[in-house]
Amino acid sequence: MIHLKAVHLKSSLRQKDSYPFNLRLIRELDRLEFNSPVTFFVGENGSGKSTLIETIAAGVSLPVIGGERIENDITLKPARELSRHFRFVWTKNPHKGFFLRAEDFFRFARKMTELKQEMEDTASEFEGKFAGYGLQLARGAVMGQKAGLVERYGEDLNANSHGESFLTLFQGRFVPGGLYLMDEPEAPLSPLRQLSLISLLKEMTQEGDSQFIIATHSPILMAFPGATILSFDKCPLEPVDYNSLEHVSLTRDFLANPENFLRHL
Repeated sequence: MIHLKAVHLKSSLRQKDSYPFNLRLIRELDRLEFNSPVTFFVGENGSGKSTLIETIAAGVSLPVIGGERIENDITLKPARELSRHFRFVWTKNPHKGFFLRAEDFFRFARKMTELKQEMEDTASEFEGKFAGYGLQLARGAVMGQKAGLVERYGEDLNANSHGESFLTLFQGRFVPGGLYLMDEPEAPLSPLRQLSLISLLKEMTQEGDSQFIIATHSPILMAFPGATILSFDKCPLEPVDYNSLEHVSLTRDFLANPENFLRHL
């Protein structure tokens, strides 16, 4: 399902010279259409892919996993300013989904640990305030909330490997019919875990009517069947073939003959 059909920019921003308005990507971007349930933003660091995905997230007011609310996050201030110059074209605004940056996940894991500990402390405090049936009700309410968190995210996100915790988060937060924006989700994932993420994406797009826009460097994720790949190394943006990507050809060449690369370092 393609919920967000397109974004396009108002001409008023062309007169601005400060970041992020002065990026070549923004200068030359007029309208960007989304034609498949999974779209990948690829390109070198500094090419603008993270800026654009942050701007879309700010413009559609998606919740941020693990970070501050978009309207309060100081790191997203440039994205918020830029998003005011965007117009969003919808098939249907799902009002479901999230925005995830890899660095925000670790804050999220810490918050979940702290929240569960607070619930346990609150339940212990009830023992000094209530007795009998009242105590059962009070403790039951708090511990029931904790059990819900454990069921959704596991006993301790910090106890698992980063890759396992990432996948647990996705499994707990992906819901049908959502719009999901993710910036380099492969960062903590092994190649095997990246394949597991592809499996989740396939399930959520084919059966869950969800849409994903993902900034990535991973040739594994980029291989998702039917995905649109937009290269930010060229302006204006246009879809590119998987096999023509430098990420892919360089990875293939390196794996075929690593010694040929390493001896020149």
